[in-house]
Amino acid sequence: MKEHKTHVTRAWVLHPDIQSDRDRREAKPALDEAVALAAALPDLEVVGADVVRLAKPQPAGLFGTGKIDELKRVFEAAEVELVLVDGPLSPVQQRNLEKAWDVKILDRTGLILEIFSDRAATREGVLQVEMAALSYQRTRLVRAWTHLERQRGGLGFVGGPGETQIEADRRAIDDQLVRLRRQLEKVVKTRALHRAARAKVPYPIVALVGYTNAGKSTLFNRLTGAEVMAKDMLFATLDPTMRAVRLENGLEVILSDTVGFISDLPTELVAAFRATLEEVLAADLICHVRDISHDETEEQAADVREILESLGVGDETPMIEIWNKLDLLDDEEADAVRARAERDDTVLTVSALTGEGLGNLLEAIRTTLSANKVTEVLTLGFDGGKQRAWLHERGVVTQERQTEDGFEITVHWSPKQAGEYAQL
Repeated sequence: MKEHKTHVTRAWVLHPDIQSDRDRREAKPALDEAVALAAALPDLEVVGADVVRLAKPQPAGLFGTGKIDELKRVFEAAEVELVLVDGPLSPVQQRNLEKAWDVKILDRTGLILEIFSDRAATREGVLQVEMAALSYQRTRLVRAWTHLERQRGGLGFVGGPGETQIEADRRAIDDQLVRLRRQLEKVVKTRALHRAARAKVPYPIVALVGYTNAGKSTLFNRLTGAEVMAKDMLFATLDPTMRAVRLENGLEVILSDTVGFISDLPTELVAAFRATLEEVLAADLICHVRDISHDETEEQAADVREILESLGVGDETPMIEIWNKLDLLDDEEADAVRARAERDDTVLTVSALTGEGLGNLLEAIRTTLSANKVTEVLTLGFDGGKQRAWLHERGVVTQERQTEDGFEITVHWSPKQAGEYAQL
C-alpha cells in the first residue's frame, strides 16, 4: 500500500515593530516567540523570519508599498506558501497582502487559533476553539471554516491535502455559533457538576498557572506521577488536567494543570476558554510557574497576572511564585536567582526536570494552605440542616455540641470556605 506523503508548508514569520506603539514588545524576543508558535504547528517549516520596522501601520496593507514589493521578491525566491504576521491584521490588510504576495496570510490571532485547534483533546476544548475561530472569521468572510472536512488538526487556515474551500456567509456562521453555544452549555453544566462534586471532597485545590512553556506540565508530572504531554513547545497542553494526589509529605490535594497563557491572547480565546480557566477561581492556592531562564520572564509574569486579574482572581487567593528551569542557567546565574528568591517568602526556585527544590515547594504548599485557616465557632438552629451537612461534607468540623436551640459547631477553615458558607 502506497503511503500518503504529508505536504509540508513553507512559512515565513514577520514581526512588525511599530514605532508609534508605546506598548510594543522588544522586537527580537517577540520574533523568537512567533517562530516558536509557528514551530508548534505540524506540517509547517519556517524557512525565514524578519523584524520589519514601521513608523506607523498602513491601513491598506500594514506595510508600505516599497516594503511589500521587497518582501514579495524574498518570498518568491524562498518559495514561501504561508506568511505569519506576528500582530493583528484587519480583513482589508490581510486580503491585500494575500493578493500582493500570492500566499496565504495568518495573523497572530489566526495562528494561535490554529494551534489551539490542533491541541484541543476534550469535547469542551474542541467546541471552545471552534466558537473562537468562528467569531474571528465572522469579521472576515474571506476564510473557509472547513474543520469538519480536514485530514489533520487545525482550522483550515494553513491548508492541507484534500481540503476544499467553502465560502461561508455571516448567517451560516451565526447558525453554527448558536449550535456550538448550545452544545458548550451542556458541557459547561457537566463541568460545573464535577466542580461541585470536587467541592464536597475535603481536599484543597492547587492550580498551576503560568506562561506557555514555563514547565507547568513537567512539574505536574513530577508531583503526581501522571503522564501529561510535556514538550519544549508553546501550548504543548491545552485542556486542563486534574489529579487527586497525596503529595510526598502526606498532604492530599487536587492538583490542576491549566492551559498556558501568552501575551496578546486573542480576545476570542479568552472569552471561549473562560469556563475552562475558571477552574483557577476554584483554587485554594495558585502556583504561578515561571521560566526564570527566559530573557522576558518579567514581561511574561506581568502577562499572566493581567489575565488572572481579568478572570477575577482576587487577593484572597494565596499565590506562590515558582521560578522554574534552574537547570538552564549556569552556576553563577542560578546562585544569583536563588539569592533573589530567598529574600521573598512567596518565591521558590525549582527545576521540574531535575527535581531540585521540589521538597521545599511541597512544604511551602502545605504551610500556605494551613496558614490561612482559622478556627471559628458557629451557632446553628435545628432548621440549619443544609448548612450543617455542608460543613461536614467539607471536613471542616473539629467539634460539635448540641444545645437547647440547635448546634454549636467549631470549624477550622479557609477564608474561601467561609465565603462559600456565607452564600448558602
